Amino acid sequence: MQKFKIVLLVILVFCVGPITFGQSKSTKEKEAVYYKIVDVPIPEDVKLEVGGLALTDDDKLGVSTRRGEVWLIDKPYSKNPSYKRFANGLHEALGLGYRNGGFYLSQRGELTRLEDKNGDDEADVYKTIFSWPLSGNYHDYSYGPKFLDNGDMIVTLNLSWLDGGRSTVRWRGWMLKITPEGEMTPIATGLRSPAGFGINPDGDYFYTENQGDWVGSGRMTHLAVGDFAGHPEGLKWSNDSKSPLSLKLEDIEDKSGMTLYEYAKKVPELKAPAIWFPHTILGISTSDILYDTTQGKFGPFEGQQFIGDQGHSKIMRVFMEKVNGVYQGAAFPFVEGFSSGILRMIWGSDNSMFVGMTSRGWASTGKKVFGLQRLIWTGKTPFEIKTMKALDDGFELEFTKPIDKKIGSDISTYKMATFNYKYHRTYGSPIIDQQNAMIHNAEVSEDGLTVKLTVHGMRLGYIHQIEIPKLTSVSGDLLLHNKGYYTLNEVPGGELKSMQMEIKKSDKKIEQPKRVTTMPSAWGEDGADEKIVLGTVPGLKYDTEEITITRNSKIQLTLNNNDDMIHNVVVTNQGKETPLKVGEMALGLGLEGPDLNYVPFSDMVLAHSGTVGPEDSETIYFTSPSEPGEYWIVCTFPGHAFTMRTKLIVK
Repeated sequence: MQKFKIVLLVILVFCVGPITFGQSKSTKEKEAVYYKIVDVPIPEDVKLEVGGLALTDDDKLGVSTRRGEVWLIDKPYSKNPSYKRFANGLHEALGLGYRNGGFYLSQRGELTRLEDKNGDDEADVYKTIFSWPLSGNYHDYSYGPKFLDNGDMIVTLNLSWLDGGRSTVRWRGWMLKITPEGEMTPIATGLRSPAGFGINPDGDYFYTENQGDWVGSGRMTHLAVGDFAGHPEGLKWSNDSKSPLSLKLEDIEDKSGMTLYEYAKKVPELKAPAIWFPHTILGISTSDILYDTTQGKFGPFEGQQFIGDQGHSKIMRVFMEKVNGVYQGAAFPFVEGFSSGILRMIWGSDNSMFVGMTSRGWASTGKKVFGLQRLIWTGKTPFEIKTMKALDDGFELEFTKPIDKKIGSDISTYKMATFNYKYHRTYGSPIIDQQNAMIHNAEVSEDGLTVKLTVHGMRLGYIHQIEIPKLTSVSGDLLLHNKGYYTLNEVPGGELKSMQMEIKKSDKKIEQPKRVTTMPSAWGEDGADEKIVLGTVPGLKYDTEEITITRNSKIQLTLNNNDDMIHNVVVTNQGKETPLKVGEMALGLGLEGPDLNYVPFSDMVLAHSGTVGPEDSETIYFTSPSEPGEYWIVCTFPGHAFTMRTKLIVK
């Protein structure tokens, strides 16, 4: 009888174990069923901090680096590729192209052509095509080139990091077109940090932007000749005879109280983004743009765009459409879990994607300082929202697999919220004017591949988040990624017929009792027992690795943020994994993140500041723990907790 009980217990454990104790697969594990990340081996003595990628005519992979080198990789698809240094002595080459038997790249101060005259896979000629002034500021990055069909090249120039971004020398903050003979034509300005840009099959220019001053969140903008993308500093050079626009720096009003879409109605040259990437939700530092030109050999997303993110080490996917002559569309998660910060992506000859990475000074969720990987489609089709198209009264969703019609026609299956960002000089923006929209009807097509949603509460100029957590395919699969973000600038026909809901304005303020920014009156005239000042250094780090305080002490902690991005300070409980756990909880806050200063409600949090912008500070007050031990101070702004920590020793 006893033996029977033991056997029965074992059976029960195996039967209920997966339900009671089992853990669901991570997003990375689920994605790997469809898209596999494979390392390209790198020799130990090669510091491949990737700045650019380009394939030669004989299928060798050229890699430019932040250390000023170009490497030539033979057999890059194999387990044993061979490396040869093609060029060196360059100045931070953050781009690479190949045409007419030579490499082209942007250095800090020039566009250069490299030529191998004798066929030994080493550059014999370093030829300046066009040069531009240098200021010496560390933020003067230059990117490109990308080729037009006629051989002309497009490059983009970063702003300097001074007082929120300055164009200290000519053409900083601009997109330029340069011929092979060195003739330069300015295209557009208003760029802040244009690390990623591309040219679509129709010859139209797009670039990606990173959150910063005048930039509420990451975004992608269609640029035509004479466009202004939003950051005013480049307008310093609009008086140049080559400038395609006459808009002046002083024409742009700070603190207008408008969104970028609204302000573009006032300033015709200002171009509203085609795509917004909600900050911390779809990455934190957008990079390269890669069009799917594989004709279905990389999965079901032919013609769409893949967008890299340096800070979150992941790739997003974009479906774009043109409505009334205006580009707009939806952004979706795609694949995460790369080894370092993604900067460059190109197609291999086998239709795999080469992904080049670097993180030195630009910390990323991928822990390695640099990396080179390939993303390979396994041949299996994921269940995804394939496209999201605007209607005048809703959206039409297309899926990669037929959906369960019963679930798909139930309006409670879908949730939608709309929100926006401020257009102002301040670094970044909180999510503003967030409202729920209502799904009024869901009409599934006969083949089960599309559903037409009638939506009440659509708003032009707003981001529309669709969330579909319970929808399954006919075969019972849940969506691999169940959220999408559509940027609505236009609707077919030009008239929005979505029924408008009653908008109740409210100043939403969430109380956070662990954020104390005024010295407690109970501390009396003597005030704090100990005063701590914590600064920041580049690379997502505080300027102090370890701080010692006394238990049961009254602590005044000041964060001086002299970095060029947003940070906070969160005092957490003991445990080496505690900072990371709190950081992961912050990542999951979604649209509520900005209102909560990216600090979750958790017993692991002892005290915290608000989010502190560049060149700003905040002081908080708390009583140190009574139990001695090793605690932590961590920045929980999404993606920062992996590296930005200070040990807090309580004695």
